[in-house]
Amino acid sequence: MDRIVSQQSGDDGSLLGRFNGAKPPAAEWFTEALAIAPDRSHFEVDGAQIELLTWGEAGKPGLLFLHGNAAHADWWSFIAPLFADDFRCAAISWSGMGRSDWREAYAIPTFAKEAMTAIEVAGLAASGEPPVIVAHSFGGFPTLNIGAFHPHAIAGAILVDSAPPKPGQGPPPRLAQGRERNPRYPTLEAALRRFRFLPEQDSGMPEIIDWMARNALHQVPASADDPGGWTWRFDPRFWKKFTPGAFGIRVGVPMGIIIGEKSALFPEGRLEELQALLPDCRFSTVIEDAHHHVLVDTPLELVAAIRKGLPLLR
Repeated sequence: MDRIVSQQSGDDGSLLGRFNGAKPPAAEWFTEALAIAPDRSHFEVDGAQIELLTWGEAGKPGLLFLHGNAAHADWWSFIAPLFADDFRCAAISWSGMGRSDWREAYAIPTFAKEAMTAIEVAGLAASGEPPVIVAHSFGGFPTLNIGAFHPHAIAGAILVDSAPPKPGQGPPPRLAQGRERNPRYPTLEAALRRFRFLPEQDSGMPEIIDWMARNALHQVPASADDPGGWTWRFDPRFWKKFTPGAFGIRVGVPMGIIIGEKSALFPEGRLEELQALLPDCRFSTVIEDAHHHVLVDTPLELVAAIRKGLPLLR
């Protein structure tokens, strides 16, 4: 098992409130990565338009980046460009999240279909070989489904701080119950102040947190029964509409695991349990000083871990 020591230090724990709506100073590498803008489009799956971001040339080996719950494709917009010289890269927003459409019902097989359709639409297998998936958190659940039920679609996958829930586990009650609509905020600054992670953490690079938060928000107009304002893009009734199960554990492709040393999702012994569930686990990497949201805490260490792991999956 590899162990990578983070070179990054956390912020003071206040997330975005102290910036009063202004963008935080950004590391040069981060600014340069975002300057490599993706091509943005949508494709349709079972009546819903799914947001697609792509980088790099078609015909190169494919990488598909999948985000976690209530996040969006732009969580990968500062990671995927760092692979675009060597790979055809893509990221999607799951239905109910980002700039994708909401559904009346959500299920893991549907999300798996969204990911496999992205592989086709983005040309991730144009090199003649199926792509590798890199999946954070909830994104690992459809990935396991693909690996179990559609192993021909991918060459392998890397789970980034992602493990299927144990029986009886689920979202916090306030999320499981859902709500009719997301809160409205009068200004962008007010909305940014409310941005939180789940599981909550008070560390991370402020410029990354700000990027994720801004792309999670949009303005809605006022109406007779809606004050309008800034609000979150994700479906507030997601968990109410979600059917659990069908993750798929008997995975028929090689897998790798990357976790944060301080992740709330990986208490002592959980990594070993996940390793035992995967028939062909090629590597496990622990990134020191990283919490569950590894992309926020230690993005460059995550990139290094992915680069080291990719050859082991081919």
